[in-house]
Amino acid sequence: MKQLNGSELAAFIKERQARQVRALRQASRVQPRLAIVKTSNDPVIATYVRLKKRYGEDILVAVDVYEVPQSEAAAKIEELNADPTVHGIILQLPLADPSQTEELVKLVASHKDIDALGPDAAFDPATPMAINWLLAGYNVDLANKNIVMVGHGRLVGAPLTRMWRDSGLQVTVVDRSTPDIAQVVQQADVVVTAVGVPGLIKSSMLRPDTVVVDAAVASEDGKLVGDLEPAIRERHDLTITPEKGGVGPLTVSALFENVIRAARSTLAS
Repeated sequence: MKQLNGSELAAFIKERQARQVRALRQASRVQPRLAIVKTSNDPVIATYVRLKKRYGEDILVAVDVYEVPQSEAAAKIEELNADPTVHGIILQLPLADPSQTEELVKLVASHKDIDALGPDAAFDPATPMAINWLLAGYNVDLANKNIVMVGHGRLVGAPLTRMWRDSGLQVTVVDRSTPDIAQVVQQADVVVTAVGVPGLIKSSMLRPDTVVVDAAVASEDGKLVGDLEPAIRERHDLTITPEKGGVGPLTVSALFENVIRAARSTLAS
């Protein structure tokens, strides 16, 4: 088995970002700042917020977390939009009431929408960026490959599919309700899955030499897991993300890449 180790790549990216932040702080007196608006106590969300805070501390980006009731999220976003010291804003999803998601993400100013959830965001979405970094870092060539995207959510599947199709790549999209999902996945050279259903992807669905990227996050028995059944990781004929340290670390790196870009852009304004 060849592993697509995102942690190793993220370490190199983090070193570069730390140098960039030091330069902004010392030469330009700009302190990059990220604001996270959090409305839920979900343990998965709490884990990712902690990761972001720790990463920010490591590269000297200020990270402020605002825990507010969902009814106050709009006012908090507008307040942060107007604050010139805040360069990036994340509305942490999922919301307790998902029906408000579209309304609230649209409130984030486009030049601060580092998650790229709004229609006019000035940045690429973080997890698709991370997946592209990961595949490029391990020299996985997507040209002329049969790519299957499992899931079409707004954070991963939909934007990544759009980015790849815009680049001329062949992408087939399925989800857990697709009747012939097993047959479709079996034809893939590259599988990216981001549904959040533990065990959705079975070993029998994957041909030898398939490249597999598990970008899903779900909670099972208090443990964070992806979409792959455990038997898949016992195989030695796949190129695959590890159970921990695959896409996740690079997603955080990509978010902070956008924060640094946003902070740097203020120098020209």
